[in-house]
Amino acid sequence: MNDAATSLPLAAIDMGSNSFRLEIGQLKGGRYQRLDSVKEVVRLGGGLDPQGMLGEEAAERGLQTLRRFRERLAGFELGGLRAVATQTLREARNRDEFLVRAGEVLGSPVEVISGREEARLIFIGVAQLQPSPLPRLVIDIGGRSTELVLGRERVPGEAESFPVGSVSMSMRWFPDGRLTASAFEAARVAAQAEFEEAETEFEPHLWQEALGSSGTAGAVSLVLASHGITDGRITPSALNWCIERCIDAGHVERLQLRGLREDRRPVIAGGLAILSALMREFGIREIAPAKGALRQGVIVDLHERHQSAAGEAVDLRDASVAALQRQFHCDTAQARRVHDMALALHRDIAPDAGADERRELSWACALHEMGRSVSHHDFHRHSAYLMAHVDAAGFSQSQQRRIAELILAQRGGLKKVEAALARRSFARQALCLRLAAIRCHARRDDEGPRLRIGGAGTGRLLLRWEPAGVPADPRTLHLLREELALWGQQGHFRLELKG
Repeated sequence: MNDAATSLPLAAIDMGSNSFRLEIGQLKGGRYQRLDSVKEVVRLGGGLDPQGMLGEEAAERGLQTLRRFRERLAGFELGGLRAVATQTLREARNRDEFLVRAGEVLGSPVEVISGREEARLIFIGVAQLQPSPLPRLVIDIGGRSTELVLGRERVPGEAESFPVGSVSMSMRWFPDGRLTASAFEAARVAAQAEFEEAETEFEPHLWQEALGSSGTAGAVSLVLASHGITDGRITPSALNWCIERCIDAGHVERLQLRGLREDRRPVIAGGLAILSALMREFGIREIAPAKGALRQGVIVDLHERHQSAAGEAVDLRDASVAALQRQFHCDTAQARRVHDMALALHRDIAPDAGADERRELSWACALHEMGRSVSHHDFHRHSAYLMAHVDAAGFSQSQQRRIAELILAQRGGLKKVEAALARRSFARQALCLRLAAIRCHARRDDEGPRLRIGGAGTGRLLLRWEPAGVPADPRTLHLLREELALWGQQGHFRLELKG
C-alpha cells in the first residue's frame, strides 16, 4: 500500500435488511469528510421466507441497487471499497449464491459481518463523527436486528446483537398494517424477551449517555422534532406519544406524522415497539440521535487497515488473533514455526499474491492448533469450527469462514475442501500450510535443511531441500512422500520431491 493509495477516498456499502447505503469519504487530520452518499430502500429482509430462503424478487432488487452503486462509484478514484452485509444475509440459507452474484455485479466481494462486529463498527462510526469522553451506550435498530454496544471515546466494549428489527417485527406483529394497542403490547413483550438475557450487560450505571444510530432512532427523532414534542431526543413519554398517534390512526396508510418518510411508514410500528422494549428493559430515560453509523465505521476501519499495511498502525485483526491464541492456549512457538515456513513457501510459489491472501494464510497458521484446547483427536476440525464461530473483532464472517476452511485443510484428506481447492489462491495457501505443518511436525527449532518449492514447467511443482545434499529427517521424508501422493490423486498440483 503506497502513500498515494492511503490518501485516496474510501467507499463503504452497507447492505442492510431495509436499505442499502453507499458512502464515500476520507479521513484527513483525524476528521471525517463525506464526499458522496446514496441510500436506496431495498427491503431485502422482507424477502426471507419462513424457511430462511432469500426470494428472487428481493435478491434482484438488491442486485439492481448494487449495479447503480457501481455506476456511481465509477466517477471516483478510490483507495478502497468494502461492502458489508448484515442480519438478512446472516440468516439466509442461500446467502452464498447471492453473495457470488452480488460480488460479480459490484466488481468487489461482499462480506457478511457478525452482529457483534456490526455493533463494533457502528460504535466506531459514532465515535468518529460524534466524539465524547463519556461512557456511552449506542443503539442501532436495523431491519432485522438490533445492536447494542458500550464504549468510551474511540474504544468499543461490550457488544451484542439481537435478531429483532423494524422490518421483522412489523411483518410479524403488524402484518396487515393495522395498528392496535394489543399489537404494540405483544410486540414490545416479544422484543423484551429477546433483550432480557443481556440486561446486566448494559445496566444504566455502566454508561452516562445513550445514542440512537441511523434507521428507526433517526426516523423517530425527526418526527418528535417536527411536531415539537422534543428537540429530537427520544424519551419514554415522547415515545408513548408516537405510539398513541399510531393507535389513533389505526392503520399505517392513515398515519399522519410530520417528518416520517414514506419508505419508513410500513416499518415504523415495529421500530417503535423495539424502542419501547429497550427503554423499559435497560432503564433508558433518553436516547439522543447519533451522527455516525455503520457505513462511516466501515470507512474508518478500512482507513486504519490501510494505515496498518503502511506500517502506521496496528491491524485490529492481529490483536484479535493474539487474543485467541491466549484464550485457546495455543503453542505460539509452534505457530511461529509453521507460520515462517508456510509464508516462505507461499512466497516461492505465489510471489504475485495479494496482501489478503498472505494475511489469511498467516492468521490460519497462528490459529491452526486452537482446537487442541478441545481435543487432540481431529484437532484441525475443532480448530476450524472455533474459527468459523468465535467472535473475532475486525473479521467479517466471510473472512472467518475462509480462514476456517484453510485450517480444516491443514491435514488429512483433501476431499473435505474439494470445492475450495478450485480457487487457485486457496489451493496455494492449503499446500503451503500442509507442507509447513509436515516440516515442523517435530515441534522444535533446528538447523536442518529448509524446504523450498518452485515451478518445474507444465503445471509441475518441485520440492527441494536447501542447502542441497543435506539429508532430511527420514520421518519428514516419509510424510512428504505421502503428501505428494495425496496431491497426485487430487489433481490440483503435480508435485515432485528432488533428492
